[in-house]
Amino acid sequence: MPKSFMNNPANLATPHVIREELPGGGFILHCAEPLGPVARCIGQWLEQWASETPNALYLAERSPAERSPSGPWIKLTYREVRDKVGAIAQSLLDLGLQPHETVVCLSDNSIDHALLMLATMHIGRPFTTVSSAYSRLARDFTKIASIVGQLPVGAVYAADGQVYGPAIRACGLACPVILSDNVDAVPGALGFAELLGTRETPQVMQAFEAITPATHAKYLLTSGSTGKPKVVINTHRMLCANQQQMRLSWKFLDNEKPVIVSWLPWSHTFGTNHNFNMALCNGGSFYIDEGRPIPGQMEKSIRNLREVQPNLYFNVPKGFDALLPFLEGDRGFASDFFARLRCIFYAAAALPQVVWERVEDVARSVKGNDVWFASAWGATETSPVVTNVSWMLSGPGCIGLPVAGTSVKFLPNQGKLEMRVKGPQVFPGYLNDEVHSAEAFDDHGYYRIGDAGRLADEDDPGKGIVFNGRVAEDFKLTTGTWVSVGTLRLKVIDVLSPHVQDVVLTGHDQDHVGLLLFPSPSGKALAHEQWVRHVHDAMARLREITGTGSSHSPRRAMVMAEPPSLEDGEITDKGYINQRSVLARRSAQVAALHAPVPQSGVIVIG
Repeated sequence: MPKSFMNNPANLATPHVIREELPGGGFILHCAEPLGPVARCIGQWLEQWASETPNALYLAERSPAERSPSGPWIKLTYREVRDKVGAIAQSLLDLGLQPHETVVCLSDNSIDHALLMLATMHIGRPFTTVSSAYSRLARDFTKIASIVGQLPVGAVYAADGQVYGPAIRACGLACPVILSDNVDAVPGALGFAELLGTRETPQVMQAFEAITPATHAKYLLTSGSTGKPKVVINTHRMLCANQQQMRLSWKFLDNEKPVIVSWLPWSHTFGTNHNFNMALCNGGSFYIDEGRPIPGQMEKSIRNLREVQPNLYFNVPKGFDALLPFLEGDRGFASDFFARLRCIFYAAAALPQVVWERVEDVARSVKGNDVWFASAWGATETSPVVTNVSWMLSGPGCIGLPVAGTSVKFLPNQGKLEMRVKGPQVFPGYLNDEVHSAEAFDDHGYYRIGDAGRLADEDDPGKGIVFNGRVAEDFKLTTGTWVSVGTLRLKVIDVLSPHVQDVVLTGHDQDHVGLLLFPSPSGKALAHEQWVRHVHDAMARLREITGTGSSHSPRRAMVMAEPPSLEDGEITDKGYINQRSVLARRSAQVAALHAPVPQSGVIVIG
């Protein structure tokens, strides 16, 4: 990244925080920059750009192969999107959708999905996207039925009646069903094309004008790792404030419209509230990537990235793992990828050092300078951004500083500093759940997010916050020593690269730390004897880095033959692993790993 861009105060905000000391060793970091005016609702952005830049490209997706073998892009301008949103919004009103009722989407990202989401919010109704895995890949439909049962459903949408019909029927809902394809597969369903054929009336703008900042815009679901998923209320105020906070942090968005290619699912806040909303808020272009970071699907993403050449690239660590072989193996693609890229942004999980370095090496080889890595931190309950990076980082780990109007409290907890959050982007509570809503906040109104952090430089808060794992994930060995799961996990992945995709740490109330290893594609090709040598060599390197103490020197490992299960909550559809769910589901392997006499398949490290 050219220094002129990074050092220009017109492009990036200069870090400015105020530290407030608290009794007992805690403190609060306040962002010193005021938030300023915020849009009333999401729809104001669409109205603005449909008026100011009506012919600018807004949404694009690949034409399905069965419709066009060449797979050209289907593209819509801001004016075209606004016209279609008006028609759909009118249809929803004609169907009798009430202000408290939500439209639930069961399928993946698409233009139809986007139009329905925008139309629902345009008339002040909440929209809910549920992970398609619950309806498309599930062994049964008990989970999706349970999720939908928590919601005040006014209508259900899915892309394909044949694919999603069984899940829709299992939910047993007495409400309109809207389908884009194979409409006849669900008796009585409406075709999405019917909604587009409706003429907009003044009712739409009357409903639009009735929206307040407190109106519910979306319902998003938590992962449900500790029970059934909770329904997170996202208000228009939250979502609009968060994009204003990003604009104040990344000032270049005032003059350089985002061009985004993204596969990240809209059932998660990163994909929808961060990425999708950033394009809309700033009048940018959003290309829906039909690829996925898995073998056989990543090639689709590579083609899209090569053709579009985005200026902002957002992904999760698993996505970078899948991208790297293409960047390193195809210099032409690497040149196309970095051609106009301003920023590489990672979130949702920590990025291993080795991945960072490999991406930087490719960037230097084709650009002649370093790429700007940025990151942020937040949650579904915070819209999502709490902290953001607006300066050049030297390596992974830093999550930035509080964005405008935001305060982060640090409190000592089990040898770490637990972080809590207050700001206009924080949710008001969980839908129809007073108990969990009350538990989510402390006595001073700070959201208990459950993560830990520390200052990169204790004497200079302006150098940012370093993420330090989940407080609840850490555990004690029988020695009484705490194991910092987040920190050790990244170090283990680094030394075991490239044969490990992810790692889960074990050892609660045991004498030593154990490792459940999820192999990468290259790791799956290794024989057991090769794994033994690789693990022993890697752990020797780890001891050189961390020492031989019991809390950071694993003594046993086991390679998992079965990948983490999406349906059972071991991994999300964004690709990050849920430590707690893996430990619960694989309790038999954990017991074998720590058995007094090593069992077959256990690698004893020493």
